[in-house]
Amino acid sequence: MAANDMDGTLAAIGPRLRAAREHHRATLAAVSCATGISTSTLSRIETGRRKPTLEVLLQLSKEYGVSLDELAGTAPAPAAEPRATAPLTFGDDKVVLPLTRYVGGLHAHKHVLPALKDPPARPRQASHDGYEWLCVLYGRLWLALGDQDLILTPGDVAEFDTRTPHGVANTSPGAPVEYLIMFGPQGERLRPRTPPAAGRQSPQPDRAQAHPEKHP
Repeated sequence: MAANDMDGTLAAIGPRLRAAREHHRATLAAVSCATGISTSTLSRIETGRRKPTLEVLLQLSKEYGVSLDELAGTAPAPAAEPRATAPLTFGDDKVVLPLTRYVGGLHAHKHVLPALKDPPARPRQASHDGYEWLCVLYGRLWLALGDQDLILTPGDVAEFDTRTPHGVANTSPGAPVEYLIMFGPQGERLRPRTPPAAGRQSPQPDRAQAHPEKHP
C-alpha cells in the first residue's frame, strides 16, 4: 500500500469509530469503562489527532461488533446491497442517513426524528470534541445547547462547539422533523466564499436561534 493510501486509510478510521460508537448509542465514558482505554485517547483517535494501535483497534472492533476491514474501509460491499449508504436506525426510531463515506475531516448526515404523540422532555445532552453545523429542513427542532433552549424551524442554521453539552428533540405537533448535520474536527469552521451582491449588505439574523453560539 502506498504512503498516501496508508495515510488516507488511517485518517478515515477515526470518523468510522465515532460512527460505530454513535450507532451503539455509547458515550466515550461508557466505551472507556468497557475497554480500559481513556476517554481522552478515544476522543483524540475519533478526531484524527492520534493514530490507533492494532491493540486498540482490536478492542474497539470487538466492542462495536465490526471487523477491522470495516473500520479500514476495505470490506467488500454486500452483493445484494442496492445503495452505497443505508440509513441507520436507533431505539428511539430516529433515522440517520450518512451522506459521506467517513473519509476524515468533514462528514454529513441527514437525520429524521419521528412524530411524537406526547410533548417531549428536555433533550438529553452529550458533549465531545468537534464542531457541528445543523440546518433544519422540515418541522420544528428543539436544540438544548448548554443552558439555552432554542426552537429551530425550516431554514434555521445552528453552529456550535460540540464540547458544549447539546441534544435535540422533535417539537413538531404530530409531524416528523428533518435536519442536516455536518460534523468536523475541533477548530474546523465553515468558510463562506460567495461575496454579497453589489449594493446589498449581508442580511443580519433577526432571531437568536440563527447563531446560538458566538465565538471571538
